[in-house]
Amino acid sequence: MALTVSAVVLFLIIVLIMLRTGYLRFGAALAAALLGFFTASTGIAPAINQTVNSIATALAQLTA
Repeated sequence: MALTVSAVVLFLIIVLIMLRTGYLRFGAALAAALLGFFTASTGIAPAINQTVNSIATALAQLTA
């Protein structure tokens, strides 16, 4: 659970910076957020979650 919250905060900060600097427009950010929201309610969500957790575990083992 801590990984999920950290990832959400990290991605939120990245999106906000991109919006402020002009690299990302509001419409594209909204479309990406809606895509993520609707993807989370599909059957592929567990596979995405498992992949992200596997990558985080691998990175943690590399830095340890």
